[in-house]
Amino acid sequence: MFTCLEDILVLPTMTLRETMARIDRSGKCIALVADADRRLLATITDGDIRRAILANVDLDVEIESLLGNPAIFQNPGPITASVGTSEADLVRLMNKHQVRHLPLVDKRGRATDLIVLRDLVTEPDLPLRAVVMAGGYGNRLKPLTDNLPKPMLPMGDRPLMELIIDQLREAGFQRVAVTTHYKGNVIRKHFGDGKCHGVQINYIGEDEPLGTAGALCSLEVSNEPVLVVNGDILTTVDFRAMLDFHYDHAADMTVAVKQQELQITYGVVETDGVNITRISEKPVLRHFVSAGIYLLTQQVCSLIPQGRRYDIPDLITRLIAERYRVISFPVREYWQDIGRIEDYEQALADFQKGEI
Repeated sequence: MFTCLEDILVLPTMTLRETMARIDRSGKCIALVADADRRLLATITDGDIRRAILANVDLDVEIESLLGNPAIFQNPGPITASVGTSEADLVRLMNKHQVRHLPLVDKRGRATDLIVLRDLVTEPDLPLRAVVMAGGYGNRLKPLTDNLPKPMLPMGDRPLMELIIDQLREAGFQRVAVTTHYKGNVIRKHFGDGKCHGVQINYIGEDEPLGTAGALCSLEVSNEPVLVVNGDILTTVDFRAMLDFHYDHAADMTVAVKQQELQITYGVVETDGVNITRISEKPVLRHFVSAGIYLLTQQVCSLIPQGRRYDIPDLITRLIAERYRVISFPVREYWQDIGRIEDYEQALADFQKGEI
C-alpha cells in the first residue's frame, strides 16, 4: 500500500507539463504539491490536468499560478488523513468525499504517504458496456478497403479493431457490441463471440447504414452508461479516467475531444467594416475536434429514433437544445484517426515506433 512519494511529489514552481509527466510516470492519476519541507499545499489529479487543457491553460505555467482557480481545481483544498488512521476510517473518508486518493500527513502537515482506494477495496469491472462502431465503407481508404472493412486494416500483425478490443478488456470491459454493415462477415469471422479475446461480443447488423448513432437504439435497456468507440481510431486514451470525468461532472453525454493546431501561412487581418482592427502574422489556431469516443447514459440512448439514419452530431445538437448536460473530455494521450490513407500510414509508423 505504501507509495514512493518521490514519484508523486511536485514543487509549486514546477510547470503543469512537468506535473502531467510525473502523473503519467507514477500511474497514480495524482500528484501532491508540497513545499521544500514536504508540507502539503494541494493535489493535482488527472481530471485537473484535463480541465486545464479545456481552459486553454499554457502547460508551461507554474503550478502556483493556478492554485485556487475553480475552473481547474474542483476541491478548495487537499482532503487528507492523519498518519495512523485505520483502513476502515480511510475508506469511509474517501467515500464521504467521493475521492479515490487520500494523502496521509503528519502533525506538521507534511506528506508521508498516499492511500489509493483500489489498494483497500477491490474495484469492480467497469459498470458499463462498450460499442465499437464498425459499419463504415471506408471509401477514402480505397483500395485498402476493397476487401476489408476499415477496422480490420492491419496494424502490425493484427487488425486495428483487435487493438481496440484488447484495450477495452484491459480497462475492465466484459461486454462489447459491434455494429456492422460493410463486409461485416470479415469482422464476425475473426472475432466470433469474443471468448478468444477475453470479452463477450454481440453484433448489431445494419441492413442499411444507420449513421454514427442510429444503431445505439438497438441496445438492451440498462441503467448502465454505454461507451461508444469508432472502429477506425488508434488511441491510448484512459477509459477509466473518462468514466471518472463523466461521473464527476454529472454528465448525460461525454464527448472525447482532441486539441488540433492549424498554422495559417498568411497574416490574418481582422476588420470592423472598412477599418482594420488587428493583424496577426501567421497565427496558430487551436481548436478541439471530436475524437470518436463517447459516453452516453441510457436516457440519452432512448432519444435516438428507431430504424433511420441518425448521427452523433444530430444527437448532440438535440441534447444541447433540450438542456441535457453534454461535456467534453480532452484526450491528452496518443490519438490518431484512420480515415484517409495518409492517416493510416501515420498510424502504422507510430505503431512501429512503439508510440501505441
